[in-house]
Amino acid sequence: MPDPIQNLELSLGADTAGLVSYAERAIQSLNAGAYPALAPLARLLLRTESIASSKVEGMQLGPRELARAEARAEMGERTSATALEILANIDAMTLSVEEAANAATFGISDLLSIHARLAEKFANPGIAGRIRSEQNWIGGNDYNPCAADFVPPPPEAIHRLLSDLCDAMNQEELPPIVQAALVHAQFETIHPFDDGNGRVGRALIHVVLRRRGIAHGYVPPISVVLAAGRDRYINGLVGFRGEDVGNWIRQFAESTARAADLARAYLKAVAELSEGWRAQLTAGAGPRADATAWALINELPAHPIITASIAAAVTGRAKAAVYQALAELTDAGVLIPLAQSSRRQSWEAAGLLSLLAGLEAGRFPG
Repeated sequence: MPDPIQNLELSLGADTAGLVSYAERAIQSLNAGAYPALAPLARLLLRTESIASSKVEGMQLGPRELARAEARAEMGERTSATALEILANIDAMTLSVEEAANAATFGISDLLSIHARLAEKFANPGIAGRIRSEQNWIGGNDYNPCAADFVPPPPEAIHRLLSDLCDAMNQEELPPIVQAALVHAQFETIHPFDDGNGRVGRALIHVVLRRRGIAHGYVPPISVVLAAGRDRYINGLVGFRGEDVGNWIRQFAESTARAADLARAYLKAVAELSEGWRAQLTAGAGPRADATAWALINELPAHPIITASIAAAVTGRAKAAVYQALAELTDAGVLIPLAQSSRRQSWEAAGLLSLLAGLEAGRFPG
């Protein structure tokens, strides 16, 4: 049964305070160059964060396999249950960052909305957006919690604890990194849903960072770092429950700073890849300056595999112009056509998925 975190008084050691300050500067530096024209890069980072958050829970698909599943889903074709659940997590993360983060006051209803979006593709979608009504536990067996690794609070305590959590999210007394660390660990301890708690809890990190104004454009892919050190991450949460709050905050700040540095390196690498695409398209005569192909190149970082329908939606151009752009980009080697029927054709952005594989694995490029 966790203590309330609203109005929690903390005394951080000098080394922890220094790490918190460094992490905040790293996020601010990442966001210093964020502006609306770079929205596709923002979606790329948000997509990566969502995929990594699912990976922490043991759901993993390769970047190419997931990108193809995403394209199939866009075309209304069948795809695997695992892919649909990961794609639902992308939607839930988008909801949390773009909508819940902008709510005047964050409340339990916002939590339920995030979970509802996440859980709509669960094997049991009836739990979507519903606080659990029975005791649950992690580890052990399905019949009793005697050998469990963790037993969260009973159902009758959840509403009170979530109210305290939301009140804490609406305050601004603590540094944003400290606030995000506490909110995440407290939510994981409350464990208010039958399933999906980890992914909602990691979404809340970005709700806090967006609401506090330090991640207004780009989300640092913190789940990438947490997934790469899953055992350390879980041990940190266990330590928080044992009142080792300072160590958890220090660990969280380290992970956040690394995530921001990783994101900045990959944004640079993707920008360089995009410049290479433009050079390829320029070779020879090249299309007119206002041609759809140029607009489509700008959108490719957010869509490593793209269809004509997606291309039309993101560029706002007519289908005829989109098909001409797709042909021009294919001739230039920017897009690689995938073997499908002409009615359901899709294209892969050359070189992008290889970069994303490195990012999702938490490796610095180069």
